[in-house]
Amino acid sequence: MEGYYVNAANFGATIGPNANRIGNASFTLEGVKYRLDVNDGPNNLHSHADLGYHKKVWKAAEGDNCVAFSLEGADGEMGFPGNKKIEVTYFLTEENELKIHYHGTSDKNTIINLTNHTYFNLAGHDAGAINDHILTLHASGYTPVAEGAIPTGEIAPVKGTPMDFTSPKRIGDEIDADFEQLKLTGGYDHNWVLDGEAGTLRHIATVEEPSSGRVMKAYTDLPGVQFYAGNSLKPETGKNGAAYDYRFGLCLETQYYPDTANQPAFPSAVFGPEREYDSTTIYKFEV
Repeated sequence: MEGYYVNAANFGATIGPNANRIGNASFTLEGVKYRLDVNDGPNNLHSHADLGYHKKVWKAAEGDNCVAFSLEGADGEMGFPGNKKIEVTYFLTEENELKIHYHGTSDKNTIINLTNHTYFNLAGHDAGAINDHILTLHASGYTPVAEGAIPTGEIAPVKGTPMDFTSPKRIGDEIDADFEQLKLTGGYDHNWVLDGEAGTLRHIATVEEPSSGRVMKAYTDLPGVQFYAGNSLKPETGKNGAAYDYRFGLCLETQYYPDTANQPAFPSAVFGPEREYDSTTIYKFEV
């Protein structure tokens, strides 16, 4: 439990009530300004450094092929309005899928934007960097960021840039390219604007590891995915004493776009009495 609580990289964590960043650690909703934990420069990252859902002990209930985790969040907790009830259920299916179903309610309009922060390395445990993994993203656009990794509000095309994974590409090929967006974040750590209709479960990404032949396909009904290449990982002890180091794993964090609370042109992550949060993400494994 202690290792899970203190790990700075959020290995395996459920992030909430808001995943990713909110600029200036504040947002205005229905005329009221809400101030959040300042924990990432002047900004807010993953809701709260010490009180976020990744630091909570959840209630658990087992099913035949699933485990359901639940918690309640009080009005004003971490600065977010609304009394919230959150449930995250993990399923293992006969089709080699890890299926994650999220559900959230609130008695006031609030921000709910949940994600899973698992790192993947298809070469195997303690196998080194993920540069040789081949990634395909069904996303023709992404949200560029300014200093502090806060989106500018623009949606930019990936075509002709190192951000283009619309065809299979080795992650290491352009991760250190002379490209301003990659310099700002030290490698890939951006939100991709997913093709297809948000609200519809669809295939969004494929990761292939050539040496093992392992393949992971990702599906979601959300509008965005944060592809993070582990650029900030520092040696941290994981399972069996392994040290997880720089770029030793990648994340595909399905989400509403970062800073959506301050970006009216982005898909809304406001949920409340008239709109419940309900979403599914699937990671499917093949050889």
